[in-house]
This record gives sequence, structure tokens and C-alpha cells, in this order.
Amino acid sequence: MGKSFIYLELANAIAAQITNGVLKPGDRLPSVRLLCQEHAIGMNTAKRVFLELEARSLIEARPQSGFFVSKLPYLRLPLPETSRPSVTAHNNEPEELITKVYSGMGRADLTLFSIGVPSGKLLPAAKLKKEILHATRALSGGGTEYEPLQGNLQLRRMVAVRSLAWGGNLNENDLITTGGGMNALSFCLMALGKPGDTVAMESPCYPGILQLAISLGLKVLELPTHPVTGIEIDAFKKLTPKIDLCLLVPNFNTPLGSCMPDENKEEVVRLLEKHNIPLIEDDIYGDLYFGTQRPKCCKSFDKTGNVLWCSSISKTLAPGYRLGWIAPGKYKDKLLKLKLVHSISSAAIISEAVGNFLKTGRYDTHLHHLRRTLQSNYQNYVQAIAEYFPEGTKTSRPQGGLALWVEFDKRVDTVKLYDLAMKQNISIGPGRMFTLQDQFHNCMRLCIGLPWTDEIKFKLKQLGTLAKML
Repeated sequence: MGKSFIYLELANAIAAQITNGVLKPGDRLPSVRLLCQEHAIGMNTAKRVFLELEARSLIEARPQSGFFVSKLPYLRLPLPETSRPSVTAHNNEPEELITKVYSGMGRADLTLFSIGVPSGKLLPAAKLKKEILHATRALSGGGTEYEPLQGNLQLRRMVAVRSLAWGGNLNENDLITTGGGMNALSFCLMALGKPGDTVAMESPCYPGILQLAISLGLKVLELPTHPVTGIEIDAFKKLTPKIDLCLLVPNFNTPLGSCMPDENKEEVVRLLEKHNIPLIEDDIYGDLYFGTQRPKCCKSFDKTGNVLWCSSISKTLAPGYRLGWIAPGKYKDKLLKLKLVHSISSAAIISEAVGNFLKTGRYDTHLHHLRRTLQSNYQNYVQAIAEYFPEGTKTSRPQGGLALWVEFDKRVDTVKLYDLAMKQNISIGPGRMFTLQDQFHNCMRLCIGLPWTDEIKFKLKQLGTLAKML
């Protein structure tokens, strides 16, 4: 790791000691001066280490006393187990359950813990309306004409500029716009896979991706996945000969919220490169980090164009705008042909408005507030879970994103919990939705994108009471 990221390396090492229990809640950390001496670093670097750990809420500063390990409830709640799916590809899709859960989308009478998007109350709707009006004036024909096949030039430039933050070094010609994140993934799978091919994914995995793969006639091989660090590298190496494609969400995936370490991302890229297996990277949550540094992407380590990097604004700015993009690497021509056949053009007004929103810096201001809100929500959720949920409940420890994964005792069936909760106008995401195999029956996903209120706290208390009944 370069010198500019030494602080992050040290912060990660201390964070690991805290989450693994080596450092206990209330323990005092070395002073800034002592950290400088022990690791031969400057004062500014040492201060950044503590800022990073504070941003993750792992430590707290006490005036005149120094830094101490936080006494937060998630340090008491155990982590869920690493998933252990079958090494055989499956396609046992829980279609009925997925349909039932997602039928509640948009219902104002429900508390939608089940839908993984930020609440509209957390989004800059008024500012976006102004950008839409500006776009209609700026575009030829008021936005009624097709835009170029590759997409709006300003938007692609702004996405390329932002890629510098994670080491992407993209330019506008590397990118193709799409009708949202799922549309980007769909194009990638259609371009690179054929019926009968095997695609590897995390387990658990977002239901929409599983359904997409099945609809295209692909077999899904679910990978053992740790709730903090993502896919298990040793298991992945053994399974590589069985796969034709790989689709991963390395940064704050849903439902676990795991984030692959940089060395794991690089190893995956090199391994797939060696075997000429394309890697589709869904980086839709990458901007929702809780710390001070945006995580790198697998694309950061791509030297041959074998990684197709996909993202969108669906989880950060405007789910309803249906705007995404792909940096398809060496597969660009295939993706352009598919876009021409399936959609011809993205929505010109939306692309122009979002491109300008990024250009003016308003997007970064919005993200700063959204990230702080989501991190605070996560802490509040876990506090409520520690207080109201059954003894032995386990929770994930996401360092970004919108998802919190909850694992109950084996006796709690979360499909039954869903049915009971719906009678209280509460919708959750039962764990069985996130797999094609017979697993995760005692797990659920909660979306942390709802503004924290006394009502949300009460709904979590109700959920805990229902879980205890089961």
C-alpha cells in the first residue's frame, strides 16, 4: 500500500483488533505521539488513523484523556456465521416469496424495512427538480431527441472524474450509460453468458440479481461469504474451474454489507484474468462508505479490461430516475451492440440533469449528509436490536451501504416472522429471498435507509417481540 494510505492500513489493523475482541470496549488506545513513534509516521498520518476509527464509531475521544474503544452495542452482538452454500450450482428460486415481499413497494402504510433504497426524505428532490428544468432548456429540442448511443457526454465525464477517488482512472470514452444498475448488469450477463453457463456470486445475494441470472438460463454458483470481508478467497480459488462468469458486489453488498479488502480484490482480478473469466463488478453502494476513504473497486486493479464495472444513482440519489453506467473494458463493442438493440438511448433529460448535479459538487454535498445519516441509523438500529431482540441475535457490521443482516436462533423462521410483521404493517426481507439454496431461514435483511424516528424504534421493538414469540 502506498505511503498516502498508511493511515488506512493502520486504522484497519486497529479496527480488526477491536472487532475481534483483542481491544475491549473502554480500553485506552496509544496516544497520537506514541503511534508516531511506534510506526515511524508523521503527526498528520497518526491523526488520520484516529479520524478514520472515529468515523467508523469504533473509538471515541475523551477530553484531556485520549482515545478509547467505544462501548457500542454492535461490539457486544456476535457476527453472523460465514455462509457455507453447496458447491453445486442451484436454481431453486424463491419466486413466490420475492413477489410477495416486493408487492409492498411504494405502499405508504407499510414500514418498508424490506426495500433497499434510501427514503425519499433523505434525497435532494427540490434541487433535482431545478436540474431537470435546467436540462430541458440546455438540451436541443428540450430533451426530446435521442442522445448518443454511448450516453450523455457530460455525465460520462463526471463519472470518469469521480473514478479517480477509487483508482479507476477512467475517461468518458470508457463508459456507457444504461437505464439503471440492473439494466447495466443485464447487458453484461447477456453479452458474456449463454444458457447453461455458470455464474459465481456471493451468498447471500440480492434477489434481483439471482432472478436475472435464472431468467437468462444461467446456473448460479453461490460462494462462501464472510459478513465483514466478503467472499472466502481460498474457497473461490477451488471453485474457479467450475465457473464461466463472475458477478460480485465487493463494496457493502446487500444483504451482508461486507467489503472485500483491497488485497482480496486484487487477487480475484488476477485469478479471473489468468483463466479468462469475465468479472462483472456491481459497485452500486461504493459511495455510501461510513469512513473517511471511499473503498477501491476490483476495476482499480484491472490491467487487461477483463472487469466490467457497473454503478448507478439508484441507491444514492434517485431510484426512480433509472440511470446507471458501465465501464465494460475490452467488452465495449459487445455492450454497445446490446444497448443499440435493447434501448437505443438513455433518457436525455435525466442524464443531463444528473451530469450537471455531479459537476456542480451538489452530489458530494448530498452524499456527505446521506453517509452520516446512514451510519447514525445503523448505530440506532443495532442499539434497538440489542435492547429488544431475542438473546443470541447476531448482526452484521457494515462499514457502508444500506443493509443490516440479522441472524436469529435456528428456531426463528423469518418467513413466518414476515407474515406476523405484516399484520403490524411492517415489511422485512426474509433470508430465504437472498439465495437459491435451502439456507438463511433464520435470517433477515433490514434496510437502514429510513429516517430514524420514535416510530421506527417502536417498529423494531415490535419486530423483536414477534421474534421472541417464535
